[in-house]
Amino acid sequence: MKTPGTTPSRRTLLTAGAGAALAAALPAGTARAASSYDAGGVVAQLRALERAHGARLGVYARDTATGRTVLHRADELFPMCSVFKTVAVAAVLRDLDHDGSHLAKRIHYTRQDVTDAGGGDITQVEENIANGLTVAELCSAAIAQSDNAAANLLLRELGGPTAVTRFCRSLGDRTTRLDRWEPALNSAEPDRVTDTTSPRAIGLTYTRLALGNALSPRHREQLNRWLLSNTTSSERMRKGVPREWALGDKTGAGSYGTNNDVGIAWPPGRPPVVLAVLTTRPEATAPRDNDLIVRTAELLTKALV
Repeated sequence: MKTPGTTPSRRTLLTAGAGAALAAALPAGTARAASSYDAGGVVAQLRALERAHGARLGVYARDTATGRTVLHRADELFPMCSVFKTVAVAAVLRDLDHDGSHLAKRIHYTRQDVTDAGGGDITQVEENIANGLTVAELCSAAIAQSDNAAANLLLRELGGPTAVTRFCRSLGDRTTRLDRWEPALNSAEPDRVTDTTSPRAIGLTYTRLALGNALSPRHREQLNRWLLSNTTSSERMRKGVPREWALGDKTGAGSYGTNNDVGIAWPPGRPPVVLAVLTTRPEATAPRDNDLIVRTAELLTKALV
């Protein structure tokens, strides 16, 4: 796994660029019409994993080289949790960084901002509280360390959580919505509609952002660098994807055992694979189940590539 702040190889970025034309050519309606691919009975295996782990599991996985797509509960709503942070960062890039200067803007905040957000590995550092952080540093912290306070400060820049919803609608995503701030958005009650997405919706949105033309080439490459620097998935999707694959992803977790991982995986020498795995459990205090994401990622990568 790449360490925070590193730049992906030229091969990785060229592969991302090659995927852009494919992703841009797939409007939401076209992708929805695609039939589910079920090599080796992978859907039955996903159902068996659900039963074994006592969870509800949602999957959208697409091989951009072949168009093969694995769907399981792909249009059901799941709590979004921190996977929204990639979308918020993308909104900052597209809607605020018009001339390249907004990322250098320094944001000052207080310790109370960090406390109210439920903490943050980067934002809680005393030097950072004293001096502030640039928007670029907040974007990196929100994705790579899943820093809650950094995410809230970016939401403040955008005008609040509903700005993420509007951004998703502008991409053709009519499902994903953000209504609350960190940490309240992670309450994840089973019947909640707010702060939710579906595996298909978030998978397609990540595809448009990381591989398509939703962002300028410069901003798309920057977003991919931050995704590739993620530090939070070593026991989740990163553990289930083949070691030699580059992985740019974002995790999320909340109450009711909610545990998510969404990203783009680049196998060596071929176009990428989009992986969206969302999970939740019936009990409010259920623990996060990393192994379910690991096993799911293993199944998907073997079935598609």
